[in-house]
Amino acid sequence: MAYQFLLTRRDGPIEYLTLNRPDVRNAFNEEVIAELTRWTSATSETAEMTGLRAVVLGGAGPVFCAGADLTWMSQMVAYTEADNLRDAMAMSRMFAGLNTLPVPLIGRIHGAALGGGSGLAAVCDIAVAEESAIFGFTEVKLGIIPVIIAPYALAKIGRSAARELFLTGMRFSAARAREIGLVHAAVPANQLDTTVDAYVNEVLGAGPEAIAAAKALLARAWTGPAPEMIGLTAEAIAARRASAEGQEGMRAFIEKRKASWNVSQ
Repeated sequence: MAYQFLLTRRDGPIEYLTLNRPDVRNAFNEEVIAELTRWTSATSETAEMTGLRAVVLGGAGPVFCAGADLTWMSQMVAYTEADNLRDAMAMSRMFAGLNTLPVPLIGRIHGAALGGGSGLAAVCDIAVAEESAIFGFTEVKLGIIPVIIAPYALAKIGRSAARELFLTGMRFSAARAREIGLVHAAVPANQLDTTVDAYVNEVLGAGPEAIAAAKALLARAWTGPAPEMIGLTAEAIAARRASAEGQEGMRAFIEKRKASWNVSQ
């Protein structure tokens, strides 16, 4: 499938997805949103069939993602409320698609992740940043709010950090992003790829069906009432223990060997 603003590269069970608008710091516009939505839909549908195990999301050039494209924003000034609703729904679907990928989405973040770029960091299951990277939920500086990315950011950073960062629009460091849970590692530039690769290797050592089930369970357990979780969690672990993958994994552990699906180095 051809894309204008995305680069895709498959390396065995790993897909490398790169935002490719370096001239505008990989900023979002309608076309980028449409292409990401199309990519997530196709990838989700074919992941099991193609043996996909993880996706690494990065950005071409010196910046991961600087948020919204200025040209696109200048067009929004003339939009009606209906036009804005259409645009907002398109971006909401894009983030929801990335969030529900059946495999881990691993962010490779460098330079800056601002506005929707910080939203991309939030939607990643695992995020690794250069220690010099800058983040910011900067929407209020423009008189708007980070509402579309809010569910994913809140799930990562919690209400306290969100109150500080959503309400000020202030920029913050990778160290601060690591402290509040937006990213999981902040490393020197020369360690960015090796750290991403280490996470990929961990994923390749785990059961792919178990990872997909764990990701789905996280989404349900996060918002579900505690009493309902008793049955849900019991049923989930019972199903995994009885599955072919679960049986293989437990036997491999007992027999002190690698499971058949473990291709980690």
